[in-house]
Amino acid sequence: MGKLTAAKVKALGKPGRYGDGGTLFLYVAQGGSKSWIQRLTINGRRRDIGLGGYPLVSLREAREKAFENRKLARSGGDPIAEKRRVRTPTFRQAAQATFEANRPRWRNAKVASNWMQQLERHAFKRLGDLQVDQIMRDDVLAVLTPIWTSKPETARRVRRCIKATLRWCQAHGYIEHNLAGEAIDGALPSMRPRSRHLRALPYQEVHEALGIIGRSEASLEVKLCFKFLVLTVARSGEARGARWDEIDLAARAWRIPGRRMKSGVEHRVPLSNPAMEVLEQAQTLAQGSGLIFPSPSRRGKALSDMALIKVLRDNGLAERTTVHGLRSTFRVWASEQTDTDHAVMELSLAHSVGSAVEQAYARSDLLAKRRELITTWGAYVTASSQ
Repeated sequence: MGKLTAAKVKALGKPGRYGDGGTLFLYVAQGGSKSWIQRLTINGRRRDIGLGGYPLVSLREAREKAFENRKLARSGGDPIAEKRRVRTPTFRQAAQATFEANRPRWRNAKVASNWMQQLERHAFKRLGDLQVDQIMRDDVLAVLTPIWTSKPETARRVRRCIKATLRWCQAHGYIEHNLAGEAIDGALPSMRPRSRHLRALPYQEVHEALGIIGRSEASLEVKLCFKFLVLTVARSGEARGARWDEIDLAARAWRIPGRRMKSGVEHRVPLSNPAMEVLEQAQTLAQGSGLIFPSPSRRGKALSDMALIKVLRDNGLAERTTVHGLRSTFRVWASEQTDTDHAVMELSLAHSVGSAVEQAYARSDLLAKRRELITTWGAYVTASSQ
Protein backbone atom coordinates (compact mmCIF):
# COMPACT_ATOMS: atom_id res chain seq x y z
CA MET A 1 0.00 0.00 0.00
CA GLY A 2 1.41 3.39 -0.98
CA LYS A 3 2.01 6.26 1.40
CA LEU A 4 0.03 8.76 -0.64
CA THR A 5 -3.73 8.96 -1.00
CA ALA A 6 -5.84 10.74 -3.59
CA ALA A 7 -6.95 13.24 -0.96
CA LYS A 8 -3.41 13.91 0.22
CA VAL A 9 -2.14 14.37 -3.34
CA LYS A 10 -4.88 16.93 -3.94
CA ALA A 11 -4.12 18.78 -0.71
CA LEU A 12 -0.33 18.97 -1.01
CA GLY A 13 0.81 22.48 -1.86
CA LYS A 14 4.22 22.95 -0.30
CA PRO A 15 7.03 22.65 -2.89
CA GLY A 16 9.00 19.44 -2.58
CA ARG A 17 9.21 15.76 -3.45
CA TYR A 18 6.76 13.35 -1.78
CA GLY A 19 7.35 9.62 -1.95
CA ASP A 20 4.60 7.05 -2.44
CA GLY A 21 6.96 4.25 -1.50
CA GLY A 22 9.15 2.25 -3.81
CA THR A 23 10.08 4.25 -6.91
CA LEU A 24 7.16 6.70 -7.30
CA PHE A 25 7.27 10.37 -6.21
CA LEU A 26 4.99 13.36 -6.51
CA TYR A 27 6.91 16.57 -7.29
CA VAL A 28 5.33 19.89 -6.29
CA ALA A 29 6.96 22.87 -8.04
CA GLN A 30 7.37 26.39 -6.64
CA GLY A 31 4.36 27.60 -8.61
CA GLY A 32 2.16 24.83 -7.23
CA SER A 33 2.07 22.57 -10.30
CA LYS A 34 2.38 18.84 -9.60
CA SER A 35 3.92 16.02 -11.60
CA TRP A 36 4.80 12.35 -11.17
CA ILE A 37 8.42 11.21 -11.18
CA GLN A 38 9.70 7.65 -11.03
CA ARG A 39 13.26 7.06 -9.84
CA LEU A 40 14.39 3.78 -11.36
CA THR A 41 17.66 1.95 -11.93
CA ILE A 42 18.03 1.01 -15.62
CA ASN A 43 21.01 -1.01 -16.77
CA GLY A 44 22.89 -0.10 -13.60
CA ARG A 45 22.16 3.64 -13.82
CA ARG A 46 19.68 5.58 -11.70
CA ARG A 47 17.26 7.50 -13.94
CA ASP A 48 14.29 9.80 -13.34
CA ILE A 49 11.30 9.15 -15.59
CA GLY A 50 8.48 11.65 -15.96
CA LEU A 51 5.05 10.00 -15.79
CA GLY A 52 2.91 13.06 -16.45
CA GLY A 53 1.32 15.90 -14.56
CA TYR A 54 -1.37 15.80 -11.88
CA PRO A 55 -4.40 15.86 -12.06
CA LEU A 56 -4.27 14.73 -15.73
CA VAL A 57 -2.50 11.60 -14.47
CA SER A 58 -4.14 10.36 -11.26
CA LEU A 59 -2.41 8.58 -8.39
CA ARG A 60 -3.80 5.24 -9.55
CA GLU A 61 -2.61 5.80 -13.13
CA ALA A 62 0.85 6.89 -11.93
CA ARG A 63 1.16 3.72 -9.85
CA GLU A 64 0.17 1.58 -12.86
CA LYS A 65 2.74 3.28 -15.10
CA ALA A 66 5.43 2.91 -12.46
CA PHE A 67 4.63 -0.79 -12.03
CA GLU A 68 4.88 -1.43 -15.81
CA ASN A 69 8.21 0.40 -15.94
CA ARG A 70 9.58 -1.66 -13.04
CA LYS A 71 8.56 -4.88 -14.78
CA LEU A 72 10.21 -3.77 -18.03
CA ALA A 73 13.44 -2.72 -16.30
CA ARG A 74 13.58 -6.00 -14.31
CA SER A 75 13.46 -7.96 -17.59
CA GLY A 76 16.36 -5.95 -19.04
CA GLY A 77 14.27 -3.41 -20.97
CA ASP A 78 14.61 0.36 -21.03
CA PRO A 79 11.40 2.31 -20.23
CA ILE A 80 12.98 5.58 -21.38
CA ALA A 81 13.91 4.14 -24.78
CA GLU A 82 10.41 2.70 -25.10
CA LYS A 83 8.87 6.05 -24.24
CA ARG A 84 11.05 7.73 -26.85
CA ARG A 85 10.04 5.13 -29.46
CA VAL A 86 6.36 5.81 -28.86
CA ARG A 87 6.79 9.53 -29.61
CA THR A 88 9.19 9.04 -32.54
CA PRO A 89 7.79 10.98 -35.51
CA THR A 90 6.98 9.58 -38.91
CA PHE A 91 9.16 10.67 -41.78
CA ARG A 92 6.38 12.97 -42.98
CA GLN A 93 6.18 14.66 -39.56
CA ALA A 94 9.96 14.98 -39.37
CA ALA A 95 10.10 16.43 -42.89
CA GLN A 96 7.49 19.03 -41.96
CA ALA A 97 9.47 19.95 -38.84
CA THR A 98 12.67 20.22 -40.88
CA PHE A 99 10.87 22.36 -43.43
CA GLU A 100 9.61 24.76 -40.75
CA ALA A 101 13.06 24.97 -39.14
CA ASN A 102 14.73 25.87 -42.45
CA ARG A 103 12.05 28.08 -44.01
CA PRO A 104 13.37 31.39 -42.54
CA ARG A 105 16.69 31.02 -44.40
CA TRP A 106 15.18 30.25 -47.82
CA ARG A 107 15.17 33.17 -50.26
CA ASN A 108 11.57 32.97 -51.43
CA ALA A 109 8.34 31.00 -51.27
CA LYS A 110 9.12 29.14 -54.48
CA VAL A 111 12.31 27.61 -53.04
CA ALA A 112 10.42 26.62 -49.89
CA SER A 113 7.45 25.02 -51.66
CA ASN A 114 9.75 23.13 -54.03
CA TRP A 115 11.39 21.45 -51.03
CA MET A 116 8.16 19.80 -49.87
CA GLN A 117 6.97 19.10 -53.42
CA GLN A 118 10.03 16.96 -54.10
CA LEU A 119 9.25 14.80 -51.09
CA GLU A 120 5.53 14.62 -51.92
CA ARG A 121 6.24 13.40 -55.45
CA HIS A 122 9.07 10.99 -54.78
CA ALA A 123 9.53 10.06 -51.10
CA PHE A 124 6.35 10.12 -49.05
CA LYS A 125 4.72 7.15 -50.78
CA ARG A 126 7.49 4.89 -49.43
CA LEU A 127 8.75 6.77 -46.38
CA GLY A 128 5.97 9.13 -45.28
CA ASP A 129 4.16 6.93 -42.75
CA LEU A 130 7.22 5.11 -41.41
CA GLN A 131 8.56 6.13 -38.01
CA VAL A 132 12.02 7.49 -38.72
CA ASP A 133 13.78 4.89 -36.56
CA GLN A 134 12.12 2.16 -38.65
CA ILE A 135 13.48 3.44 -41.97
CA MET A 136 16.02 1.07 -43.48
CA ARG A 137 18.69 1.58 -46.11
CA ASP A 138 16.55 -0.29 -48.63
CA ASP A 139 13.70 2.18 -48.10
CA VAL A 140 15.88 5.15 -49.01
CA LEU A 141 17.32 3.32 -52.03
CA ALA A 142 13.81 2.37 -53.17
CA VAL A 143 13.06 6.10 -53.45
CA LEU A 144 16.29 7.14 -55.16
CA THR A 145 17.25 4.26 -57.45
CA PRO A 146 14.36 4.62 -59.97
CA ILE A 147 15.24 8.29 -60.64
CA TRP A 148 18.99 8.26 -60.02
CA THR A 149 20.03 7.93 -63.66
CA SER A 150 16.84 8.94 -65.47
CA LYS A 151 16.30 12.20 -63.52
CA PRO A 152 19.70 12.95 -61.95
CA GLU A 153 19.00 16.55 -60.91
CA THR A 154 15.70 15.58 -59.33
CA ALA A 155 17.38 12.65 -57.59
CA ARG A 156 20.04 14.94 -56.13
CA ARG A 157 17.40 17.30 -54.78
CA VAL A 158 15.30 14.48 -53.30
CA ARG A 159 18.35 12.97 -51.63
CA ARG A 160 19.27 16.36 -50.15
CA CYS A 161 15.75 16.69 -48.72
CA ILE A 162 15.79 13.19 -47.21
CA LYS A 163 19.30 13.71 -45.86
CA ALA A 164 18.33 17.02 -44.24
CA THR A 165 15.26 15.44 -42.64
CA LEU A 166 17.25 12.53 -41.21
CA ARG A 167 19.93 14.97 -39.99
CA TRP A 168 17.18 16.76 -38.04
CA CYS A 169 16.13 13.38 -36.62
CA GLN A 170 19.72 12.64 -35.59
CA ALA A 171 19.99 15.96 -33.80
CA HIS A 172 16.82 15.21 -31.82
CA GLY A 173 17.93 11.73 -30.83
CA TYR A 174 15.41 9.77 -32.89
CA ILE A 175 17.99 7.92 -35.01
CA GLU A 176 21.68 7.11 -34.77
CA HIS A 177 22.72 7.09 -38.44
CA ASN A 178 21.77 9.11 -41.52
CA LEU A 179 20.89 6.50 -44.12
CA ALA A 180 20.73 9.06 -46.94
CA GLY A 181 24.39 9.96 -46.46
CA GLU A 182 27.58 8.04 -47.14
CA ALA A 183 25.90 4.80 -46.07
CA ILE A 184 24.29 4.44 -49.52
CA ASP A 185 26.99 5.92 -51.75
CA GLY A 186 28.21 2.53 -52.90
CA ALA A 187 24.72 1.42 -53.93
CA LEU A 188 24.12 4.35 -56.29
CA PRO A 189 25.91 4.45 -59.67
CA SER A 190 28.14 7.41 -60.39
CA MET A 191 26.38 10.25 -62.17
CA ARG A 192 27.80 12.07 -65.13
CA PRO A 193 29.44 15.28 -63.95
CA ARG A 194 27.14 18.25 -64.10
CA SER A 195 27.94 20.85 -66.72
CA ARG A 196 30.05 23.49 -65.06
CA HIS A 197 29.41 26.27 -67.55
CA LEU A 198 26.20 27.84 -68.78
CA ARG A 199 25.95 28.92 -72.39
CA ALA A 200 27.22 32.48 -72.62
CA LEU A 201 27.18 34.87 -75.55
CA PRO A 202 30.57 36.23 -76.70
CA TYR A 203 30.78 39.80 -75.47
CA GLN A 204 31.30 41.02 -79.03
CA GLU A 205 27.70 39.89 -79.80
CA VAL A 206 25.84 41.45 -76.87
CA HIS A 207 25.15 44.72 -78.73
CA GLU A 208 23.59 42.79 -81.60
CA ALA A 209 21.51 40.66 -79.19
CA LEU A 210 20.14 43.77 -77.49
CA GLY A 211 19.17 45.11 -80.89
CA ILE A 212 17.42 41.89 -81.89
CA ILE A 213 15.37 41.81 -78.71
CA GLY A 214 14.70 45.54 -78.83
CA ARG A 215 13.14 45.09 -82.30
CA SER A 216 11.24 41.95 -81.36
CA GLU A 217 7.53 41.57 -80.73
CA ALA A 218 8.07 40.96 -77.01
CA SER A 219 6.25 43.23 -74.57
CA LEU A 220 7.93 46.48 -73.56
CA GLU A 221 8.16 45.15 -69.99
CA VAL A 222 10.19 42.14 -71.10
CA LYS A 223 12.43 44.11 -73.46
CA LEU A 224 13.27 46.74 -70.86
CA CYS A 225 13.83 44.15 -68.12
CA PHE A 226 16.19 42.19 -70.36
CA LYS A 227 18.20 45.30 -71.21
CA PHE A 228 18.31 46.37 -67.55
CA LEU A 229 19.56 42.91 -66.58
CA VAL A 230 22.37 43.09 -69.13
CA LEU A 231 23.40 46.60 -68.11
CA THR A 232 23.41 45.87 -64.36
CA VAL A 233 24.66 42.24 -64.66
CA ALA A 234 22.01 41.28 -62.13
CA ARG A 235 20.48 37.85 -61.73
CA SER A 236 17.14 37.19 -63.38
CA GLY A 237 15.10 37.19 -60.16
CA GLU A 238 16.75 40.38 -58.94
CA ALA A 239 15.93 42.23 -62.16
CA ARG A 240 12.39 40.88 -62.54
CA GLY A 241 11.60 41.75 -58.92
CA ALA A 242 13.15 45.24 -59.05
CA ARG A 243 11.03 47.88 -57.31
CA TRP A 244 10.97 51.66 -57.57
CA ASP A 245 11.57 52.05 -53.83
CA GLU A 246 14.93 50.29 -54.32
CA ILE A 247 16.10 52.96 -56.77
CA ASP A 248 17.95 56.07 -55.59
CA LEU A 249 17.76 58.29 -58.68
CA ALA A 250 19.83 61.06 -57.11
CA ALA A 251 22.65 58.66 -56.21
CA ARG A 252 22.18 56.70 -59.47
CA ALA A 253 22.13 53.45 -57.51
CA TRP A 254 19.90 50.41 -57.11
CA ARG A 255 19.85 49.03 -53.57
CA ILE A 256 18.67 45.40 -53.57
CA PRO A 257 17.60 44.26 -50.08
CA GLY A 258 19.19 41.15 -48.61
CA ARG A 259 15.94 39.17 -48.71
CA ARG A 260 16.09 39.26 -52.52
CA MET A 261 19.78 38.42 -52.84
CA LYS A 262 21.21 34.94 -53.18
CA SER A 263 23.73 35.77 -50.45
CA GLY A 264 21.09 37.24 -48.16
CA VAL A 265 23.15 40.46 -47.97
CA GLU A 266 22.07 43.85 -49.32
CA HIS A 267 23.77 44.75 -52.60
CA ARG A 268 24.22 48.20 -54.19
CA VAL A 269 24.32 48.38 -57.98
CA PRO A 270 25.68 51.53 -59.66
CA LEU A 271 23.51 52.67 -62.58
CA SER A 272 25.06 53.74 -65.87
CA ASN A 273 23.48 56.25 -68.27
CA PRO A 274 21.88 53.50 -70.40
CA ALA A 275 20.44 51.88 -67.26
CA MET A 276 18.99 55.22 -66.15
CA GLU A 277 17.41 55.57 -69.61
CA VAL A 278 15.79 52.16 -69.21
CA LEU A 279 14.28 53.31 -65.91
CA GLU A 280 12.99 56.48 -67.54
CA GLN A 281 11.22 54.42 -70.19
CA ALA A 282 9.87 52.02 -67.56
CA GLN A 283 8.04 54.80 -65.75
CA THR A 284 5.26 54.46 -68.32
CA LEU A 285 4.66 50.86 -67.15
CA ALA A 286 3.61 51.72 -63.58
CA GLN A 287 0.57 49.74 -62.39
CA GLY A 288 0.62 50.84 -58.78
CA SER A 289 2.38 47.67 -57.63
CA GLY A 290 5.75 49.34 -57.14
CA LEU A 291 7.39 46.94 -59.60
CA ILE A 292 9.59 48.47 -62.28
CA PHE A 293 8.88 45.69 -64.78
CA PRO A 294 5.41 44.37 -63.92
CA SER A 295 3.90 41.46 -65.80
CA PRO A 296 1.69 42.69 -68.67
CA SER A 297 -0.64 39.69 -68.22
CA ARG A 298 -0.75 39.31 -64.42
CA ARG A 299 -1.51 42.69 -62.94
CA GLY A 300 0.47 43.46 -59.82
CA LYS A 301 2.81 40.50 -60.33
CA ALA A 302 6.44 40.39 -61.42
CA LEU A 303 7.46 38.91 -64.76
CA SER A 304 7.66 35.12 -64.56
CA ASP A 305 11.01 33.35 -64.65
CA MET A 306 10.11 32.08 -68.13
CA ALA A 307 9.58 35.55 -69.59
CA LEU A 308 13.27 36.25 -70.25
CA ILE A 309 13.97 32.67 -71.30
CA LYS A 310 11.12 32.87 -73.82
CA VAL A 311 12.40 36.08 -75.37
CA LEU A 312 15.73 34.35 -76.02
CA ARG A 313 13.97 31.35 -77.57
CA ASP A 314 11.64 33.43 -79.71
CA ASN A 315 14.54 35.37 -81.17
CA GLY A 316 16.95 32.54 -81.90
CA LEU A 317 19.34 33.29 -79.03
CA ALA A 318 18.59 30.44 -76.63
CA GLU A 319 21.05 28.06 -78.31
CA ARG A 320 23.82 30.60 -77.85
CA THR A 321 23.23 31.84 -74.31
CA THR A 322 21.17 31.48 -71.15
CA VAL A 323 19.90 34.47 -69.19
CA HIS A 324 22.34 33.73 -66.38
CA GLY A 325 25.12 33.15 -68.91
CA LEU A 326 25.09 36.87 -69.74
CA ARG A 327 26.73 37.46 -66.37
CA SER A 328 29.60 35.25 -67.52
CA THR A 329 29.75 37.31 -70.71
CA PHE A 330 30.32 40.42 -68.62
CA ARG A 331 32.97 38.67 -66.53
CA VAL A 332 34.95 37.56 -69.61
CA TRP A 333 34.71 41.06 -71.10
CA ALA A 334 35.92 42.66 -67.86
CA SER A 335 38.89 40.26 -67.71
CA GLU A 336 39.91 40.62 -71.33
CA GLN A 337 39.06 44.24 -72.09
CA THR A 338 39.81 46.08 -68.84
CA ASP A 339 42.51 46.09 -66.17
CA THR A 340 39.96 46.06 -63.35
CA ASP A 341 40.91 44.40 -60.06
CA HIS A 342 39.56 40.90 -59.46
CA ALA A 343 37.62 42.02 -56.38
CA VAL A 344 35.83 44.78 -58.30
CA MET A 345 34.75 42.35 -61.04
CA GLU A 346 33.48 39.81 -58.51
CA LEU A 347 31.64 42.37 -56.38
CA SER A 348 29.98 43.69 -59.53
CA LEU A 349 28.41 40.25 -59.84
CA ALA A 350 27.51 40.22 -56.12
CA HIS A 351 29.98 37.40 -55.49
CA SER A 352 31.73 36.98 -52.16
CA VAL A 353 35.44 37.79 -52.32
CA GLY A 354 38.09 36.13 -50.17
CA SER A 355 37.83 34.02 -47.02
CA ALA A 356 35.43 34.68 -44.17
CA VAL A 357 38.23 36.46 -42.31
CA GLU A 358 39.06 38.64 -45.32
CA GLN A 359 35.38 39.49 -45.77
CA ALA A 360 35.14 40.53 -42.13
CA TYR A 361 37.87 43.15 -42.67
CA ALA A 362 36.81 44.25 -46.16
CA ARG A 363 34.05 46.64 -45.16
CA SER A 364 33.88 48.57 -48.47
CA ASP A 365 31.77 47.37 -51.40
CA LEU A 366 34.06 49.35 -53.80
CA LEU A 367 31.07 51.17 -55.25
CA ALA A 368 33.08 53.92 -56.93
CA LYS A 369 35.32 51.46 -58.75
CA ARG A 370 32.35 49.29 -59.68
CA ARG A 371 30.57 52.36 -61.05
CA GLU A 372 33.52 53.01 -63.35
CA LEU A 373 33.45 49.42 -64.60
CA ILE A 374 29.67 49.24 -65.09
CA THR A 375 29.72 52.59 -66.90
CA THR A 376 32.33 51.29 -69.34
CA TRP A 377 30.30 48.11 -69.84
CA GLY A 378 27.12 50.07 -70.52
CA ALA A 379 28.87 52.23 -73.10
CA TYR A 380 30.35 49.11 -74.73
CA VAL A 381 27.14 47.12 -75.19
CA THR A 382 25.04 50.08 -76.33
CA ALA A 383 27.57 51.62 -78.75
CA SER A 384 26.50 51.65 -82.40
CA SER A 385 29.58 49.67 -83.40
CA GLN A 386 32.05 47.43 -81.61
